[in-house]
Amino acid sequence: MKKIRIGSIGLGRLGYEHAVNIATRVPGAELKALCDVDKEKLRDVAGQLGVEQTYEDYEQMCKNPELDAICIVSPSAMHTEHIQIALKNGKHVFCEKPLDTTVDKCREAERIVADYPEQVFMLGFMRRYDYSYRKAKEKIERGDIGRIILIRAYTQDPIATIESTLKFAPHSGGQFLDMCVHDIDLCNWFTGGQKPKELWAVGGCFAYPQYREWNDGDNVSCLIQYEDETMAFLFAGRAAAHGCNVETEIIGTKGTLRIGSVGTDSMLEVLSENGVCRECHPDFMYRWHDAYIAEMEEFVSCIREGRKPGVTVFDGTLASETAYRCKESFETGKKLSFREV
Repeated sequence: MKKIRIGSIGLGRLGYEHAVNIATRVPGAELKALCDVDKEKLRDVAGQLGVEQTYEDYEQMCKNPELDAICIVSPSAMHTEHIQIALKNGKHVFCEKPLDTTVDKCREAERIVADYPEQVFMLGFMRRYDYSYRKAKEKIERGDIGRIILIRAYTQDPIATIESTLKFAPHSGGQFLDMCVHDIDLCNWFTGGQKPKELWAVGGCFAYPQYREWNDGDNVSCLIQYEDETMAFLFAGRAAAHGCNVETEIIGTKGTLRIGSVGTDSMLEVLSENGVCRECHPDFMYRWHDAYIAEMEEFVSCIREGRKPGVTVFDGTLASETAYRCKESFETGKKLSFREV
């Protein structure tokens, strides 16, 4: 069977990760073209990965008849536009999260995807493809822990990456859209697509007062109750001294599932004058490396097998809508009911 020929736009850190994975780690895939506005970076990465076709114009890449699919890792505010251009040109689409930067644009993306039912569209909620989370989902569906009572999720970025984080912060959409959106999606996934009923978000600037300029916090949290009374507590922070830390706990009526109490990159223990230590994941790229590969493998498999992935455009809208309601609650200091916008 021929390889799925993919063109990828965006060569930031995550875009580069996807490009390398498609070129070297995803069976059945071929990185056929690259697109970026940074000419020097485009030339360097293309040379490194042996990609002959390069573009600075995204639409021209999408018109290339040799391509089967497009991987979108462009700025979030351009996602809906880029989704439409790719689908219009007959390409299957993988798009990184978030779906877009407003709920209205997410709704527009839903309509666009619906216009092309024969093509595969997949959104990059990579945690669904992490081995530990897939195992947890299986146990939940099998009834191993009974009915879910509470989902507790922590996502902390390392203080070591704060410089680049601060540069991105004004354009990130805020902590709830940029960081909590993955945990929000996991809650939606674990609960079978339940929508929030009420939510209350709080937080502050504990280490980096700059976040006040963007009406945001460096550490935020929210409490959500879903339509079926399931509860969720989410925490997102930008200043973890020990490294990238992601924890998820699902408490049920018959048992509890816990994932990643301490994020470690191996089983190595260092015994020294500081005691016994284990090194943590330095950042999210290391923590989710295998999941990024697994989700792209699923995208390629869906194209080959003519089926649709489990994560859909509607999941993107629900996660973004929930994140924006959390942001509104944070900004107003009020507990809010959830409503579809």
